[in-house]
Amino acid sequence: MNVDKETIWLIVGFLGQGLFSARFIVQWLKSEREKKSVFPIAFWYFSIGGGVTLLAYAVYRQDPVFIVGQLTGLFIYFRNLYFVVHERKNLGLE
Repeated sequence: MNVDKETIWLIVGFLGQGLFSARFIVQWLKSEREKKSVFPIAFWYFSIGGGVTLLAYAVYRQDPVFIVGQLTGLFIYFRNLYFVVHERKNLGLE
C-alpha cells in the first residue's frame, strides 16, 4: 500500500482535531461526575497534544492564520497546565 504525503498530512490533521475535540468530552464527563464545571488535568494534556499536532498540520499547509491561532492557544494551555501542577505541588498532591 502506497500512501502519499497529502494523505499522511490529512491523517495528522484529523488526529490533531480528534485530540483537540477529546478534551471537551473529558471535561464534560468530569463535570457531570462532579455536578459542577471542572477542568481535569487531562483537558490540558489533550489541548496541548491537539494543539501541537494541529500546529504541525498548519505549518505544513503554510496557513499563517491557523499557525498564529495554534501558537496562541498552546501558550495558554501550557500556562494553565503550569498553574495546575504548581497548585498541586503547593497542596502536597504530587
